[in-house]
Amino acid sequence: MKDLAGKNAFITGGASGIGLAMAKAFLHEGMNVAIVDVDEKALQTARTELAGSNAQVLALQLDVTNREQFKAVADQVEAELGSIHVVCNNAGVYRGGSMDAATYEDWDWIMGVNVGGVVNGLQTLVKRIQQHGEGGHIVNTASMAGVTTSPGLGIYNASKFAVVGLSESLRADLEPHGIGVSVLCPGMVRTKILESERNRPTVFDVTQPDSVAAAEAHSEIMNLAMNTGIDAADVADMVVQGIKDNELYLFPHPEMKEATAQRMSAMLDAFGEPDPERVAAHEQFLSALLPGDK
Repeated sequence: MKDLAGKNAFITGGASGIGLAMAKAFLHEGMNVAIVDVDEKALQTARTELAGSNAQVLALQLDVTNREQFKAVADQVEAELGSIHVVCNNAGVYRGGSMDAATYEDWDWIMGVNVGGVVNGLQTLVKRIQQHGEGGHIVNTASMAGVTTSPGLGIYNASKFAVVGLSESLRADLEPHGIGVSVLCPGMVRTKILESERNRPTVFDVTQPDSVAAAEAHSEIMNLAMNTGIDAADVADMVVQGIKDNELYLFPHPEMKEATAQRMSAMLDAFGEPDPERVAAHEQFLSALLPGDK
């Protein structure tokens, strides 16, 4: 999508942080924007910030884990803006702490938003983009935690690795339909991600002292790291260019390239030397699976 002017974007987690920065960047490109967020107070602030735009802006409340609500909001956006072209599955939550202190509630909440929210966005919106036939682009926000691991980030790692893998597979599926896919993998960005607990539903409340203490201890460390984070606007600029260039991977933190290379190198070293006959058989399988890749 080289020309974004006049197109419509749908951004989850759009009331603050990277989502709001993407909204501003899209508006600068002449797009109309719908931001959705579970945080009504943040939405009110965002409405004020975006009010001066000449383009159309919608700011609607949405819990991305609620499928019926997702459909209703998508219907409203299409009714007011028209066809949706760019979807940014950006909503996400964080909770750290040692895995042995994690609870089922931690798992259900984090996976429900970080993975389930992306799934619900795709299930709700991809068919609509296919049907209008004007092309489009999907941006799924993962994280550097989707390609590298760190102590205390087990559940978050699992959720973001899932988004990376999903996005890689989705790209091949949607390419024939003229729909691009990018996966955004930022490191530390100055956002409110470490304050995710403010939006944690009561059904996922955790009262176990071990879990609470582990999360608080990890958050103290992450808050120190947040001081080194980049500005969300820089990430948004990369997203805009990534859509125009149809880039799969968007990595705003080049300083983390070495950590990624070390992980990939360790994986490659673990394979050993391939057997030529098995290599030929695997290539034959891939040829049958992906007949277009000759």
